[in-house]
Amino acid sequence: MDKVFVYWDNSNIFIGAQELAEERESNADAGYRVRVNFRNMFNLARAGRDVAKALAVGSIPPPLRNVWDHLRRQGVEVQLYDRGEAEKKEQEVPDRLLQLEMLRDALDHNGDPGIAVLLTGDGGGYYKGPGVGFHKELERMHKRKWRIEVLSWRHSCNQRMRKWTEENGVFIALDDFYESVTSVKESEPGYPPVRARESAPLDLSRRAKA
Repeated sequence: MDKVFVYWDNSNIFIGAQELAEERESNADAGYRVRVNFRNMFNLARAGRDVAKALAVGSIPPPLRNVWDHLRRQGVEVQLYDRGEAEKKEQEVPDRLLQLEMLRDALDHNGDPGIAVLLTGDGGGYYKGPGVGFHKELERMHKRKWRIEVLSWRHSCNQRMRKWTEENGVFIALDDFYESVTSVKESEPGYPPVRARESAPLDLSRRAKA
């Protein structure tokens, strides 16, 4: 099967974008004003291929509701968690949900593997015990002949997972597409005036595939 299965850990992707914005943008509060361009990020993940399944997990601050709805209209299943819940709900539960779906898909498509596209930087937990962390699920899928692609920021991706992906699949550094997968809103009243930055067009010719 050449169809793509997208697994999207948005909290990790967004935090990495905030950290990189503070380095790349010229203003001090860019980390607060940066936004992920969901349309371009999803198009970067699927890279013009048919999508058999796409699951995104994240939180529900009110300003993002319309953006999540846009993803749903593109056929992405969205699972959201309230930021007001305990920190465990914000981090561990979404990660476990994605890991469970990866495992289910690996079993359900045994003998007909696809292309697993994981958007995250969180590959930790490898040594904590059996089945912990995204890296283990990627290894399980790879053993079942799935092709593997990981999209992550260079500075935030777990180095062990990145090295393994480079040796066994394709690692896509989101840094190389930063201007296309992010935008920056204008400064708030009372702060030094800074103009908004729109997302640049997405160039998929630079996007490697497994």
